[in-house]
Amino acid sequence: MTSLDSANPADPRPDISELVVGVLGGTGDQGRGLAYRLAKAGQQIIIGSRNAERAETAAAEIGLGVRGADNATAARESDIVIVAVPWAGHGETLAAIRAELVGKIVVDCVNPLGFDKQGAYALVPEEGSAAQQAAALLPESRVTAAFHHLSAVLLQDPEVARIDTDVMVLGDDRAATDLVQALAERIPGMRGIYAGRLRNAHQVESLVANLISVNRRYKAHAGLRITDV
Repeated sequence: MTSLDSANPADPRPDISELVVGVLGGTGDQGRGLAYRLAKAGQQIIIGSRNAERAETAAAEIGLGVRGADNATAARESDIVIVAVPWAGHGETLAAIRAELVGKIVVDCVNPLGFDKQGAYALVPEEGSAAQQAAALLPESRVTAAFHHLSAVLLQDPEVARIDTDVMVLGDDRAATDLVQALAERIPGMRGIYAGRLRNAHQVESLVANLISVNRRYKAHAGLRITDV
């Protein structure tokens, strides 16, 4: 694990090439896709899961030097931790590894959604958003929100060389959001765009319900582009 102390808060694109990234929920579609793309870009990746054996199997399938471990080990051995677990287990997962996440940059990409016959719709957590729930559960971590709007299909497809989309990054710690923007830009085609403080995460998470509707209507894998930036 590499220290983050050398990161310059004034530098919007710090060097993160030597940092270890843990992906909790890395056996699921989105987490696995992020692990694959970041590892392919040269990032050191540890996949985390409640079941270490499942994580090790997923890591072996990805290759590229990816390691697998239980969630606590993945969190402890990483500098940046991406949370890509199902919403139903979000709070329980984070509460269980609070100690391992002290001082770490936590990137929450969980989208609280419900589904019925009319399609996907946004849920409103008591704290306001999944990211705010993470911040409440992890007061000694540097919580950010990002990677919500990425297609798991595109992330996992080895035939797709570039994913042309913007990644909206939110958080109250500017040095942390700078690092997460740099992490997003490790993936060819992506830009990391600062999109406000963590209190604004709900509408970013909720927009995924709209993208699901777009994808179903147009048989697409829609992303976002921010203009004039």
